[in-house]
Amino acid sequence: MSTSQFADRAPNISQLTAYDESHLTDYLRLLDADEEGADWRETAACILGIDAAAEPRRAKTMHDSHLARARWMTEVGYAHLLGCERPLKR
Repeated sequence: MSTSQFADRAPNISQLTAYDESHLTDYLRLLDADEEGADWRETAACILGIDAAAEPRRAKTMHDSHLARARWMTEVGYAHLLGCERPLKR
């Protein structure tokens, strides 16, 4: 897999972006891997397509920022997908 489809950093803004929409499946895969305790290097290789041994800093940045964005999607971003202005109260 090529890293060309992934930015070095996921968006860090308070609204849903086209980038987010195109990576929803990847965000879910990152969350699953994290929940299962997968090593971030393996996750970076399998999901983001970057070799952590060859580019450790870049791989870590990509992994961490995309995982943070995936978490944001579960807490806030999903409301944008549903057409809500604010997240639903739980």
